[in-house]
Amino acid sequence: MRTALTIAGSDSSGGAGIQADIKTMMANGVYAMSAITALTAQNTTGVTGIMEVTPEFLGEQLDNIFTDIRPNAVKIGMVSASPIIVKIAEKLKEYKAENIVVDPVMVATSGSKLISDEAIATLKKELLPIAAVLTPNIPEAEVLSGMEVKTEEDMITAAKIISETYHCAVLCKGGHQLNDANDLLYRDGFYKWFYGKRIDNPNTHGTGCTLSSAIASNLAKGFDLDTSVERAKAYISGALADMLDLGKGSGPMNHGFAITGEYTKLAEQEA
Repeated sequence: MRTALTIAGSDSSGGAGIQADIKTMMANGVYAMSAITALTAQNTTGVTGIMEVTPEFLGEQLDNIFTDIRPNAVKIGMVSASPIIVKIAEKLKEYKAENIVVDPVMVATSGSKLISDEAIATLKKELLPIAAVLTPNIPEAEVLSGMEVKTEEDMITAAKIISETYHCAVLCKGGHQLNDANDLLYRDGFYKWFYGKRIDNPNTHGTGCTLSSAIASNLAKGFDLDTSVERAKAYISGALADMLDLGKGSGPMNHGFAITGEYTKLAEQEA
């Protein structure tokens, strides 16, 4: 079995972060491992508390993973502090990690910044240059490219700037709302559009985490990047189309929509 590692924060409500990553990886047929950067107290209505781990303890988690069950791919989610970012980059370089997918979580849907300018600078210097692919949304692409992104042509220009700056592939996501489901993959001077299904589902908590984890899972299984993105987008469309409706806010998707079998039955289905 192929293996994948997620380096991210814990979401106590299970819809995003480490929990979404592990569910996604399992649903996409790889063995999932995790190095937790922070604990959060959150649900579908918001985050009430964050407790970061120390860089030393994060490094210890990564040492234990890489020296025992080596991951075939690595997904990195929200990392909010410079020392944590430096430690991740140091360990991934030390172990020559491959198929690194970075979801550069920096800006909320509302447009508010989620991490400090110092942490963004560290992310740019230490982590982005070792990625195989970055998966920014539009606000994050604006931060990384230094330009406004208003049109499809802007997406192409921004992705080109980011790709040439950090020497990696860039999947620029069309938006958080699913009527904006078209993503642009740019690498090596060429670009390709991936057209998504438009699904009217307000429960989109964790879509970014899920997409990047699905891409990492497919890279771990040996698919090329184009195919990995295509399969990841199909998976996330299926998870959204299942129309799971939990919680009082923007709820989670059903990551296990395609998992069926004896152990998924409800009690009344046994009768």
